Amino acid sequence: MAVQALNPLSRKATVKGIAAISILALALATTGCAGMSDTQQRTLSGAAIGAGSGAVIGAIAGDAGMGAAIGAAAGAGGGYLYGKHKEAERNAYERGRAAGRAEQ
Repeated sequence: MAVQALNPLSRKATVKGIAAISILALALATTGCAGMSDTQQRTLSGAAIGAGSGAVIGAIAGDAGMGAAIGAAAGAGGGYLYGKHKEAERNAYERGRAAGRAEQ
């Protein structure tokens, strides 16, 4: 079996693309969260982190765009679920606190 050599120019273009996507995702994550709920922020952050990670893994595997899309979807799902978990945790704490005050 012959091993194909990677074109160095296409590899540089892929790395530049990944860097550009990562910078854009970071900029959106840090500036675009004003006025969002905690769950929305966690969903967006998860999508940004997932897209960056997926793009890196996808670039290694041969398709950075597909890796970024899959990573973004997985990260958004994870961020949303974690956000909902933290909301439920906070609500349970507040209910317990209110019940404790009512008993006093």
